[in-house]
Order: sequence, then C-alpha cells, then structure tokens
Amino acid sequence: MTPETLQRLAIFLPNLEGGGAERTMLNLAKGLSARGYVVDLVLAQADGPYITDVPESINLVDLGRGELATRFKTIRRLPALVRYLRRERPDVMLAALVEANVVAVLARLMSRCPVRVVVNEQNNLSTKTQSDHSSLQRWYPQIAKHVYPLADCVVGVSQGVVDDLVKNVGIPANKTAVIFNPGITDQVRQQAKERPGHPWFSPGEPPVILSVGRLNVQKDYGTLLQAFKLVRQNHDARLLILGDGQERKALEAMVKDLSLEEHVSLPGFVNNPHAYMANAAVYALSSRWEGLPTVLVEALYCGAPLVATDCPSGPFEILEGGKYGLLVPVQNPAALAAAIGSALDGTSPRAPSDCWQRYELKSVLDKYVALLFNTSGV
Repeated sequence: MTPETLQRLAIFLPNLEGGGAERTMLNLAKGLSARGYVVDLVLAQADGPYITDVPESINLVDLGRGELATRFKTIRRLPALVRYLRRERPDVMLAALVEANVVAVLARLMSRCPVRVVVNEQNNLSTKTQSDHSSLQRWYPQIAKHVYPLADCVVGVSQGVVDDLVKNVGIPANKTAVIFNPGITDQVRQQAKERPGHPWFSPGEPPVILSVGRLNVQKDYGTLLQAFKLVRQNHDARLLILGDGQERKALEAMVKDLSLEEHVSLPGFVNNPHAYMANAAVYALSSRWEGLPTVLVEALYCGAPLVATDCPSGPFEILEGGKYGLLVPVQNPAALAAAIGSALDGTSPRAPSDCWQRYELKSVLDKYVALLFNTSGV
C-alpha cells in the first residue's frame, strides 16, 4: 500500500506529556506524515509540553474537547474513540502505553470498524505494575493477557519487553514484534549542536553528571542522589536532573537532607535535553525498570560516557551488555557511585560512533510501515 492509496493512520495516546513514549510516537507521526501518509494524532486529552511540537501536517484530534481529567482520563474516552472510528474510519490505528492500548482494542470491538490495530508496549509490563500503587494498574498484566491478543500485533520496544510479554503476561509469541524506538532524528542531531541553557556548562565549571526523565518512582532518582553523595567524596562534580513529576518535593527534600543544595539542580522539563547530553561529563540512568529508554539512546548518540542500571529491560541491549557503557545493579548507590566515578576518571567504555544507527528514524519508520500496512505478513 502506498501513501497515495492509504486513507488514514490514527496514533492514539493518553496525552503528550514530556516522556520518552510520547516523544517517540510524535516522531513516528512526523516521519509518517513526511512520507505522505495522512496522520491523525488522537489524544484522550490534548495537554502536555509536546503539544506545541505537533506540525500542521498532522491532524490533532482531542477526544476530551478541552476537558482535562486527572483520573482515568484515557478509559473515560472510550466512547469518544468509538465515535471517532465510526466517523473517520482510519485504515490503521497505532496505540501506545498500556491504558491507550487497552482502550484502542476495545474501541475497535465496539465500533465494529475494520481498522487494523497495532499496540505498542513501551515498558517491561510485569515489572512496572509490581511497583504501581494503583489497584487498577496492578491488574494491567491480566487485562493485557486477555485484550492484547485481540490486536493485530503487539510491538515491544526491545527484546526484553517482548520476552516479558510472552513469558510473564501470556501474549502469544506469534502476535509480537520487536521494533526499537526512533531515538535518533534530524531534530536530535540539530539540537545536540546547540549550547545548553544552564550556567553549569560555562567554561571552567566542574563536570556535570546528567539524567533526564520524569521525576517518579520508576526513574529512582533517590538512588542517584545517594550515589552522587558518594561521588562527591572523591570528585568535584555536579548533578543535573531534567524533568518534572510527582516526586519533585520528595527529591528536593532529599537534596536538602544530603546537604547537596549547592551541587544538585532540578530545573524541570526542557525542550532541548540533547544539548545537555552532548556537553555532560557523564550520563546516568538509575531506573528500576524500563522498556527501551530513549534518553539512553539519545545520550549514546550525543557521545556522553554512559552509566545505567541493568534494569528490565533495555539498557543491557542498548549498551551491548556493557561494551558501550557501564551497567550496575538496580537500587545500589555504592555500585552506581563507583561506575560514575570511573566515567568521570575516563576509565569507562566508550561507544563507537556508529552504534546508534539501528535507532535512526528512517530505519524504524521502514519497519513500522511494513507492519502497520501489513506488508510484513504479520
């Protein structure tokens, strides 16, 4: 099927919050639109910092019609998504994040529209839900076990994610595919050439350890702060964490308790983290779980020495088992501090300049085109 004969592709998300999954889907939408496909970016509610990055070539569909919900925002849009499918009748719908995935499959059943549905799982689902406090989210693996097989295909963003879906969630292996997130785009290349907007990157300042992501339990910045306290015993360094989230107050309190106020900065979400990555002395990922952390792929391209937890899943695959950076156990401040110290001393592995090519947008788009429009036979 060519772009000329394709009527419409819908990409369904809860919103456009400042996370890797949302940025990934927006990059896919832009790339497919540039190839000539008609793309609807369908949101349960149209909010989040990436809203301003949606180009005019993409149709932005707000199922919430301006209403902002704080709880169950995606599930409550199920009737609106059913109406959208009946009205617009897209040829294909790609959903991402577990709530949107479930709603997308149910909407097709209820609408009785012959739309091909592909769901994208961004996280190691069974590990993620073990740490969720919400009783509903703890049921997601069981819900996914019964709902995901009703989709035409389930995409995992790493082999580890797919293995988890098959072994621990119960998704049939013949319903799955591995497609990496498109971490390297023209925008990343351009932004990496810019100067970071923070005074700590001025000439003569101490080296900066950088981490980027939502301030939540998953990213485990508490362990990173403890590790940084240990790093400070032997290195005059600073720690910069870009992102926002519900853990901000707790992390700010922890910074104060550790007497790190002069050495740690949490400036919030920034539109261009890649300039920071290209100028950081070390990029550190302290997550308890992941799927395929896009920020680690981007940091790989930007050239910073890398330190990451060997969490399920993604860092092991991205760093080739430790060839391209240091892997440490999850929730181990001493091991994380030792690895960061090695990176600061210049004794950690460095990635070759071409190791990021499999994450380029063009390569990923080719795979999605084949899968979404069923030229791959899946």
